[in-house]
Parts: sequence; C-alpha cells; structure tokens
Amino acid sequence: MGSTDYKFEGWMGLSPEAAQGKMVWQEFEPKPWEETDVDIKVTHCGVCGSDLHTMRAGWRVDEIALGPTDYPCCVGHEIVGTAVRVGSQAVGDIKVGDRVGVGAQGGACLNKDGDCDACARNLPQHCNRMVGTYSGTFPNGGKSYGGYSLYNRSPSSFVIKIPDAIPSAEAAPMLCGGITTYSPLRQHGCGPGKSVGIIGVGGLGHFGILFAKALGADRVVAISRKSDKKEDALKLGADQYIATGEEEDWAAKYAQSLDLIISTVSSSKMPIVQYSQLLKFRGTLVQLGAPEDGALQIPAFALIIKGIKLGGSLIGSPDEIREMLQLAVDKKIHPWIQERPMKEANQVVRDMNDGSARYRYVLVNEW
Repeated sequence: MGSTDYKFEGWMGLSPEAAQGKMVWQEFEPKPWEETDVDIKVTHCGVCGSDLHTMRAGWRVDEIALGPTDYPCCVGHEIVGTAVRVGSQAVGDIKVGDRVGVGAQGGACLNKDGDCDACARNLPQHCNRMVGTYSGTFPNGGKSYGGYSLYNRSPSSFVIKIPDAIPSAEAAPMLCGGITTYSPLRQHGCGPGKSVGIIGVGGLGHFGILFAKALGADRVVAISRKSDKKEDALKLGADQYIATGEEEDWAAKYAQSLDLIISTVSSSKMPIVQYSQLLKFRGTLVQLGAPEDGALQIPAFALIIKGIKLGGSLIGSPDEIREMLQLAVDKKIHPWIQERPMKEANQVVRDMNDGSARYRYVLVNEW
C-alpha cells in the first residue's frame, strides 16, 4: 500500500464492556490503501449514541443483515481533521492540507454495476452494500475504523470539505447528528407554513430544533418526558415545549397540531400512539432512533383514520451533508457542544451513558 510516516492508533473496543468506558488504546491496520482513498489526521471526533450501541453490540437485526459488532472496533463517525494523503484517483477537489470530514458512511457500491437503485438516485446511505465508517468491511477486505483515533482512512467519495466558516469542533457532530435530523426535515417539507415537533431533546433532538428553525418552520415544538430541558429547548429556538411525563392529557390537549414529527428517541416503550395523535390529518412521523429493547408498536388506527404516514430516515448523502453545512454557514447555526480531550474518551463514554451531555461531546486530539 505504500509506507507512511504515521501510525494508525485509537481507542479500541475489544468486547461489549467497551461501552462502559473500558476501551483500550492500541494500533490498528486500516483498510488497504487504494488510490481513491484519503488519509485524515484526526483533530476532532463527535461522540454519537450509535458509538455506544455498537460497542455494546446492542443492535442486531437479522432481517436487514445488521450483524454483531466486529471486534476489535474503533468507533467514531463524526470525524474532522486534515487530509494528509490523497489518492491519485480521489473524487472531488480534495488536496493535502484541506480540512475535511467523514460522517457515518464510509462506502457504497455507487452503482458501479448499474443495479443499485439507491446509488443511482444519489442516496448511497440506502445502498445494500453500504459500509459504515466503523465495524464494516470494504470490498477489498479491509475493516473500517472510526475517529476515536489519530488517523482515519476513508474512500474519497465520502470525504467532505469543511467550510471555512464552521469551526472544526462544531462541524464534527453535524456529520452524523446534524445530517440525521436535517435530511428528514428536508425530505418531508419542513419550511414556512409547517408546524414541526421534535421528540427528544438530546444530541439529535437539539439539532432537530436548530435545523427546523433554520429551514423556516412556522412553529417548532420540543417534546420530552420531563421539563428539565425546557429552558434549553427555548434557547435553541423552540416555540413550545411539551413535557409528556408531567402534563396530564397532553395528547388530547395538543391533538392535530403538527404537520411533521421527528422522533429521535431509542426506546420501544415510547408512546408512539399518543405521539401520532399530535399529527394533523395526513401528517408524517419519522423515526430516527433505533431501539435495542424491542420493536415499536404500530399505531394502526391512527394511520388508517387520519391518513398519517409513519416512516424512517438514515443519515444523509454526501451532497445532503454539503447542503446542510452551507445552511449552517448561511444561518449561523451553532450546535451546543462540550469539547473533551481524546485521552479522556473512556470517561466521556461513561458520561454519555449517564446522560450528562449537553448536547454533544466532541473529542479533541491534542497534537
């Protein structure tokens, strides 16, 4: 593959105990170099709930071939850093020295065989040969390793140039947390004249509020079980706050008031039937959170009687990420982040488990 003067080292999960803050720092072998690749000197990496799900091997869905975690695993898919090696066949205009980022996807077939409808429609996140930024396997047999590390190697098709106006620490969590909420908001017409609900005020939900407001929604409603995040939600731009665990008859009180709901919570026990009651006729509820603890109930009668739609969404394409970053520049969007040293990653994971993040941790390499 050709030699480099740097080593690929990072925080490795060796077993499900890694999700308890028991990762081990060690060297790893990146995917074999291809001339379409980019090596990135990692300066920042956001901490995503998916990192914890993967480290504890919490997701296994046989019907979509989402198998167990491939240990050892270095997580982190909100990567920002400097391009230090760029292949001769890299796509785009990336050059050595550019500030770049990688989100939750590291590979797809990109319709090379002409039989992938998702890639043909520029929706590679739905490719059935998708490779995640970590715990995945590339066509050349190499494993994907994420950004809790010093260096990352990724195919150039999924490497994004970061606009100068966005600080690296703020850009990093946009590459998964941001795009995961921005994409469905755009897909489902968030904008003037629409009332939008965001369920869950956390790493994803706070982005949902920011982007719904930036896209011009007339009314943005934050929805959470408790009222402890009400002040934050209003500062983020929410016009209203519903505390479902503290307000009696909330579903009836706010019935038929929303055009679109984005749900970021990852629990099979969430009151999805009551959430659906908040939708206007022919409204849409989009589920983003993926529960480990069982399947969601389907609100069949609400779907039928009110003609509402229940859907899902998965990250976003590289072009959508670029569009989102430009909106962040234009609207001066600033996520709420807490920067932490990369060397403290195990403690950060423990803090993440405790729900202490307000609202996105970002690991910083101290070069």
